[in-house]
Amino acid sequence: MRGALFLVLLLAAVPAVLQDQGWLYFATLILVWCVFVLGYDLMFGLAGLLSFGHAAFFGMGSYVYALIMVKDPTLLPLAMLAAALAGALTALIVGILALRLSGIYFSLMTLAIAELVFFAASSPLRRLTGGEDGLTGVPRPVFLGIDFYNGGNFYLLVLAFFAVALLAARMLRESPFGKVLAGIRLNEIRAEQLGFNIRLNKLAVFAVSGAFSGVAGALLGGLMQFVNTQALHWGTSGDIVMMTLLGGLGTLYGPIIGVIAFEAMKEALSSWTVHWYGILGVIFILVTMFMPHGIHGVLAAITGKVTRRRQR
Repeated sequence: MRGALFLVLLLAAVPAVLQDQGWLYFATLILVWCVFVLGYDLMFGLAGLLSFGHAAFFGMGSYVYALIMVKDPTLLPLAMLAAALAGALTALIVGILALRLSGIYFSLMTLAIAELVFFAASSPLRRLTGGEDGLTGVPRPVFLGIDFYNGGNFYLLVLAFFAVALLAARMLRESPFGKVLAGIRLNEIRAEQLGFNIRLNKLAVFAVSGAFSGVAGALLGGLMQFVNTQALHWGTSGDIVMMTLLGGLGTLYGPIIGVIAFEAMKEALSSWTVHWYGILGVIFILVTMFMPHGIHGVLAAITGKVTRRRQR
């Protein structure tokens, strides 16, 4: 818990250091992705459920937030709650359908359902969602008299949500619920023999992960002041999988490291070549081959060696 608190306090100093609005925007974007990846890792890293459809929960949160805030920018608490509920409800529906399958078939089912949501937002629900053109002019919140059009203030707002997400993820991992999920990942048959309701616990983590994703989607809508179907695209789901594995699956802080590394490489490579995604893919393949525990695993190994040398 002290580590989480120290990290939040350290990040709170960022606006004072980064005066440039472009860098503040980039730092805020990283925090938004961190909220998303914390929820995703609860499902993938903790429960062992590989989803390729988390963009559906993320995008639903974005659209629900945008539709409420366009009507009244003072409704920030309602908009965030609605986004979380939208993400959780969508995840629950996907879970009910997808958990009839297992393994790669489960993962492909989550992808298929997410693509249906993407299609619905692009065409049949175009009047509501704006289709590929999206919803423009999504206002920043009007809350407590604070000017959230100021980059530093909006960064601190997103940081507050990140802090809550980080502490919630940590508490969930250490709770009996988290222990059950870890047990299901390790040996599902044994967990069922001990009397745990496997399907119910999986549905619960689906809903929790969906709520995190919905909140992250809402924060992205507020940051960009614009929402379109890109939030629902399968590429968004792919990015979150890459971030999680790049940083270190199931390690709480590992996926956060993965977000920072992914976004930093994306920013650097995209300024160098239009083929940056292909290069990023090659880097990802090399990491999975030679760093199976991600960047966090490498850092943990180095820290362990240094500690053992000091003890000698």
